[in-house]
Amino acid sequence: MWRERTFLERQVEKAFYTSGKALKELRDRRLYRSTHSTFEEYCRDRFGFTHRHVNYLIAGSLVVGNIIGTNGSQIEILDEMGTNGSQIEIPDEMGTNGSQMLPTSERQVRPLVPLKPEEQRSCWQQAVEAAGGKVPSGRVVKDIVDKIRERTKLPNPYRLGEVCKIIPKDNPELKGKSGCWGIITQVGQYSCTITVWDGEYTVKIDNLKSLNYFEADCEYMLTLCQRMRRLHLVGNLDASVGWLLSGLGKSPQPYLTQVQEKFLAVAEGEYGLDSP
Repeated sequence: MWRERTFLERQVEKAFYTSGKALKELRDRRLYRSTHSTFEEYCRDRFGFTHRHVNYLIAGSLVVGNIIGTNGSQIEILDEMGTNGSQIEIPDEMGTNGSQMLPTSERQVRPLVPLKPEEQRSCWQQAVEAAGGKVPSGRVVKDIVDKIRERTKLPNPYRLGEVCKIIPKDNPELKGKSGCWGIITQVGQYSCTITVWDGEYTVKIDNLKSLNYFEADCEYMLTLCQRMRRLHLVGNLDASVGWLLSGLGKSPQPYLTQVQEKFLAVAEGEYGLDSP
């Protein structure tokens, strides 16, 4: 197991597709548990990766797997292992696959993440054509996705329970909410209801950005949001509690530090609320 982990860690230090596949393998097989209790701590200590960056890499590698027509799970670890261990796919770096133009950075495929596999492949090919047969930028890919969504009325990419960040753009009703995170509690055709610590807002999908959290992280953030709303609804809060809630409401990491948890628990106790 240790030799497999070492081999995979070397892959993480390569380009994004290889990195994402190796990170997924390390996470799914929990190879980080020999030194760390959580995958997030392991990635931060070992590679200097934030939780969000890890999610982007893993999601991007899955998109590339769909583009090249493979789920990326069937290549044996032989070269450095010397044994027929578990199987993962770690191909050559991206750029071309025969005559097929492939992504070279995670940002180029990020707009494709919410789409179905066949839609990802179609959008990517159209983006390559729009870029004159070259590797398209993330902006070109996003433009293709937006045009297809308008033409075919692709479904709302967000789901119930997903954690998203509010992006006000030119919406005056969202003034002061830039960067606030919340939980999607209702999904419409072109909009979502998002619950944040101090209320609910119905916003267009263009005013949201998914934080791409794992399912367990979404559940944790839902519990945290409920704790913060419960405290907010007490009313007549000390100004310092308002500052705490406001700060936590714009803090996107899917966990509380020990100090943050202690401050929140103290505030809950002050107003007769039991922390979970």
